[in-house]
Formats: sequence, structure tokens, C-alpha cells
Amino acid sequence: MSTTTALAPTVSPATPIPPAPSATSRLVRRLLPLHAAVLLQSVGLWVPVEKLFMNEIGFDPASVGVMAAAYAAVVPLIEVPSGILADRWSRRGVLMLATVALLVSVTIGGFSHSVTAYIVGALFLGVYFALQSGTVDAVVYDTVLEETGSGDAFERRIGRIRMVESAGLVSSALLGGWLASVTSPRLTYFLTLPFLVAATVALLAFREPHLHQAAERTSLRTHVATTYRAMTQRGCLLPLIGVMVLTSLLANVIFEFGPLWLVALAAPAVLYGPQWAGLMSSFGLAGLLAGRLRLGDPRRMGTVVAAMLGSSVVMATVRDAVVVTAAQLVLAVLALMLGILLTARLHDAVPSAVRSGVASGVSTFSWIAFLPFALLFGYVSNQAGVYTAGWLIVAATAVAGVLLVRLSLSVQGASGAAADVHADRPLACPGWAAAPATAGR
Repeated sequence: MSTTTALAPTVSPATPIPPAPSATSRLVRRLLPLHAAVLLQSVGLWVPVEKLFMNEIGFDPASVGVMAAAYAAVVPLIEVPSGILADRWSRRGVLMLATVALLVSVTIGGFSHSVTAYIVGALFLGVYFALQSGTVDAVVYDTVLEETGSGDAFERRIGRIRMVESAGLVSSALLGGWLASVTSPRLTYFLTLPFLVAATVALLAFREPHLHQAAERTSLRTHVATTYRAMTQRGCLLPLIGVMVLTSLLANVIFEFGPLWLVALAAPAVLYGPQWAGLMSSFGLAGLLAGRLRLGDPRRMGTVVAAMLGSSVVMATVRDAVVVTAAQLVLAVLALMLGILLTARLHDAVPSAVRSGVASGVSTFSWIAFLPFALLFGYVSNQAGVYTAGWLIVAATAVAGVLLVRLSLSVQGASGAAADVHADRPLACPGWAAAPATAGR
């Protein structure tokens, strides 16, 4: 036997070569630590009884509005700078800073015995919202893009993130309501802290994408200018941003003021947990349904608008805790579902190098809109009751509905065929499907 033959490796035909893992399986494994972090971060045992606790330390509907406006005022000051920081430094690092801010907020809240002290804690909650919003979506989109080569799977993956988040929120809402009934609302704040520490550890295991660092490094001034141009000079983005701002406003109002309906109806404390659990399930339901909706289908969008408007009218007229809670759930699910759908279109339109900054900029507009709305809602609730203030939600829903239908009609026209409602990935933006979709990747 020749030397060449003797040294040749032998491969047994009975030992198959394992196939390379698919892009989907790699993507799922890579996102697992982020799923764990989101789940742990969403455990808020204090949240379902927050309004009850606030009432105990001296809050009324007007001061609740002031508190909401206080943390809403912090968000616009920090959000765009934090998005730019995430684009230039580390999106995982910014998410870790967000978790620390939430930990500080919950700690201060638990030690609060006055309205002023609690509002100080709420300011750190605003820091958390500013650091987190936009960053999670951007990091998921870039991870999908890095592993699969396109953003088509984004809605499904961000939907899974929302479902995991919903699971944590729902379970902690039920558990938090029960713990508050057998112990005290204050204790639920301190029992939340270990979960936030664990969320920070989970983020350390997440391997973040680096598409946002692939482009040529520019000065901070240039980066800020590029982010601003991405939001304003693509005129076709403005209608999209307008609808995103209003749907975000509606969701924030429901989550911030929804429990006030139970207070107005003198509902027993045991109902606060299930009511909040129902609202928190909206994240999961929205994530599950988002992929089934098409922006370029005006008929379905019209149905969504009708359901949202009907739910808002129920909130302003019906004096039954169960019915009102169901209406809040429907409105929250549809607003969040539209948010996922529109966010996907936004990320399709901008390069990775400024993706977090643009998303944070849109979220900033949402908080700027929420600030005066929260003050007005709190004032009207305090003077005339939450049901009168509910008509403000009806008005905001109507405006959002009109803008959404107009946007849907423009997308349908851009697709070139009314029957082909699935061909709506690019909106009516010249060159949007080409240059913006690939720039910076």
C-alpha cells in the first residue's frame, strides 16, 4: 500500500456529516439571552398595585398626571442622545444602563412616603424608558439582518420578544396583586429588585450585532446631522411617524391611566391584579397578531380603526369594570400591533448606523405628545371625572384612525395593485426599497 493511501483519512459512510445550523436556528439561539433579559426585566410586582400605593401616600388624579408628565418630560431630553450613544458605542451597554435606571426607580418608589419622593423615583423611570425605547427594536432588527441577510423576519422576532415580555408582565401582575393583598403594596417594590439584577446578568451573555459599527466612523456632529436628516428629509417618513406617535400615545395613556377607571368604580383591590394582567397580555397578543396585518390593505385598516374607536367610546360611557377593562385591552392590543407593523417599516427605511437614533427620535416625539396630554387628562379627571376625560382618548383615536387610513391608501397605491396587499414592504418613497434598505449594512 502506498504512503499516500496509508495516510489518507477514512470517512465511514455510516457516519453522516451533521448539517450546518440554519440561519433561523442560529438567530433563535443568539436571541435567547435577550429573551431572558426581557422576561426578567418585565417582572414588575409593584405595577398592578401602583395606583393603589400612590393613593395611600397622598396622590390624587391631578398629581398622577403631574407624575406621568414628570417622567415624560425626562424622556425627550435623554432619548435621542441615548439612541446616538447606542449607535456609536454599544446597544447592549445602553440596555444594561436602562435596567440599572429601572432598579433605582423601583428602589426609590419602595422607600417613598410622599408624593415628591415618588415623583423623584418616577424621573428615573423616565431615564429607563429613554434608554430602552428604540434600542431593543434596533438590536433585534440588526441581529435578524446579520443572521439572515434581510429584515423580513423582524416582525416575527420582535413579536416573540413582546410575547416573552407579556408573559413576565402578566405573571407578575397576578402575583403582585396577590402579594399586595396578603402583605402590603410597598413590599412588592422590594421583591422586584432581584429580577432586575438577574436581567442585567442575562444581558452580559447576549452577543450584540455590529452592523451599526460597520460604516465609516464619523464625527458626533455628522452623526447627529445624519440622524436628523433620516427622520425629516425623507418626506414619506413623516406620515408614518405621525401615526406611530399617536398609537404610542394611546398605548401609554391606557397603561398610565387605565387603573383610574377601577378607582372611579370603587372596584375591590383583588380586581387590580387581573385588570393589569389583562392589559399586560396586550404585548403578547399584539406580537402574535402583528405579522397577520398588512399596511397596504385599507379595508383591514379600516376595521382596525373602527374597533379602536368603538373601544375608546366604551371607555368613555360604560360603567362596568369588566367591560371597561375589555375595551382597554382591545385598544391597547391594536395600538401595540400597529406599533410593531409601523416600526418594521421604519427600520426598513434607515441605515443601521443611525437606526437606534432614528427610533429614539420617533419615541421622543411620542413622549413630547404624551406630556401635555397626560397633564390635560389628569386635570380633567380631577375636575370632572375619568369618564369625561375618556373623551380625550376618543378624540386622539379618531385622529390616529384618519391618518392611518390615509397612510394605508398611499401604501396601496405605491404597491401598484390593490389586490396585492402583501407587496407593501416599501412605502411610497422614491428609491426607498434600494438605497435606504442597504446603506450602512
